[in-house]
Amino acid sequence: MQDVVTFDPLAPETDHAASAPNSHAETADGGSPLARLGAKGRREFNKLQKRLRRQVGNAIIDYGMIREGDKVMVCLSGGKDSYTMLEILRNLQRNAPVNFSLTAVNLDQKQPGFPEHVLPEYLESTGVDYHILERDTYSVVKEKTPEGKTTCALCSRLRRGSLYGFAEEIGATKVALGHHREDILETLFLNLFFGGSLKAMPPKLLSDDGKNIVIRPLAYCREADIAEFARLMDFPIIPCNLCGSQPNLQRQAAKEMLAEWEAKHPGRLESLFKAVTNVAPSQLADRELFDFQGLEERQARMQADRIALRNEL
Repeated sequence: MQDVVTFDPLAPETDHAASAPNSHAETADGGSPLARLGAKGRREFNKLQKRLRRQVGNAIIDYGMIREGDKVMVCLSGGKDSYTMLEILRNLQRNAPVNFSLTAVNLDQKQPGFPEHVLPEYLESTGVDYHILERDTYSVVKEKTPEGKTTCALCSRLRRGSLYGFAEEIGATKVALGHHREDILETLFLNLFFGGSLKAMPPKLLSDDGKNIVIRPLAYCREADIAEFARLMDFPIIPCNLCGSQPNLQRQAAKEMLAEWEAKHPGRLESLFKAVTNVAPSQLADRELFDFQGLEERQARMQADRIALRNEL
């Protein structure tokens, strides 16, 4: 059996700016947000970096996400979440007690105006092994999606299929996606409101065909922390012109609902996420998860056990 990575969340921090002198965050003119920080700002950045590192490390430990010898394919979209995931995993990799490798993969979906040079230039500056996978899923999505309908479902399926297949091709043992805490909660409510199911995004998942294990190292991380980290690191963000520009997205409505709840009742999202990790099947109504039909037999066994215990005494 392979050893699970046991990251120590309290291990000494590696400063991102210091450890990656060629990173986008350290421009020659010192004009990046991180470079302009004063002493207090630098301390706050270090706290933020440490918090993200601890949360990612704890998620990896809790769910056994990474093991000795794993080749982790980090799916890099060009958004704040995937950039942050790659940076934190690189940082943890330097202090991990086991060996694992990281390979960044970007799926170029051939969206009009997509700046093809941005990600290769960034990844070259970091020295990370990477691949740019070119698949014209954009044309397929636009052709197959009726006017006025959202493109997310089809786009997601095509993107997932392309990435899973490429993971097999390069021998990746884990596929890392950049979904964070709010993504998981939004999915929970989308399924609850529109899918009639009580499910979200698990931190670790075996694909339906059994060929890929998907991990979400940012599962414990707040979106606000990720956004601030990405801003200070000055990542070259590439906006999505396909899904992000669509009006009336249900996910956006769920995001706004959660943000309003958190603003009115701070700590509510933390409580909601804790609920996702603390399920009581006997208190729900899923007959596949709990044997309601067998409660009478269970009751009889428990009573017999109590009688037997009394007789022994």
